[in-house]
Amino acid sequence: MHLVSSFPVRHDWTRADVEALFDLPFTELLHRAGSAHRLHFDPAEVQVSTLLSVKTGGCPEDCGYCPQAARYHTGVEASKLMETDDVVARARQAKAAGASRFCMGAAWRSPKDRDIPKVAAMIREVKALGLETCATLGMLSDTQAHALKDAGLDYYNHNLDTAPEFYGEIIHTREFQDRLDTLGHVRDAGLKTCCGGIVGMGESRHQRAGLLQALANLPQHPDSVPINRLVAVQGTPMAETAKTLDPFEFVRTVAAARIMMPKSMVRLSAGRDTMSDELQALCFAAGANSIFHGEKLLTTGNPDTGRDQALFARLGLRPMQVDAMEAVQEDAGCGCNCACANG
Repeated sequence: MHLVSSFPVRHDWTRADVEALFDLPFTELLHRAGSAHRLHFDPAEVQVSTLLSVKTGGCPEDCGYCPQAARYHTGVEASKLMETDDVVARARQAKAAGASRFCMGAAWRSPKDRDIPKVAAMIREVKALGLETCATLGMLSDTQAHALKDAGLDYYNHNLDTAPEFYGEIIHTREFQDRLDTLGHVRDAGLKTCCGGIVGMGESRHQRAGLLQALANLPQHPDSVPINRLVAVQGTPMAETAKTLDPFEFVRTVAAARIMMPKSMVRLSAGRDTMSDELQALCFAAGANSIFHGEKLLTTGNPDTGRDQALFARLGLRPMQVDAMEAVQEDAGCGCNCACANG
């Protein structure tokens, strides 16, 4: 069988299909994931993004993992939307440190229409630096998605978070369908999607498989798939109930995502600062090819750039350039024209 036909782009995954991947012997799963990765990507290249919280805290949602929820006492102080000049200065720093994409996150349930021109100004200025742009602002209307696209936004992040049947255990202020609706508005506007989830929130393997099934069966595979490892922040409900996910199970999740969505960027997101170099290396071998660069993801920790540069040097990895990413996107031919990062 030709290798390409072994890893087709599918949107008809059953839960049993996904669980069968998880059940493979670990080395066999990594072999298959690595093979799928090499069909569409240079395995020595990793796409590097930087995430900045442009409006922190005070969110009215009750996501059980998020330190930015106003109802939880986590020490996160609410702030107003940053000034455009300050955002641009941070974007310049990110580019100098090797980032090719700059993501802007705001702790809103959904932005008000009056907020969109302010965010659009940030997008235009960051785009002018030669960076790809991404935003995560909560739920979007169709009109808002088109306005962000007109400003030059490349990607919109809106995670599914977890399996549909486990979602109600984590979040009560927004329905799973609300997330699907926003993703539909984003796709209809011609924006690329950044959509993944969080593992280690107490879900079963069956439910982890359900998250990947929901992602891979979207009308179009997300262009970027962030896999967040829960950061159990004191003051959030998850700090009391979650248990640390077995590292090999995390790698299995990454590998299954790579096989199921072979043309997507699979990103190591929240929780990377607690991962050993060896665990990250296994994730790269399993098909992860994107990270967030910089010492903070919205409000939680992240490895500093020096540690990442040293790890890349040890593993013989290099940052992916924008022109290489554009070539990958053209190859994907998906027809479409991101971060919770655990708060």
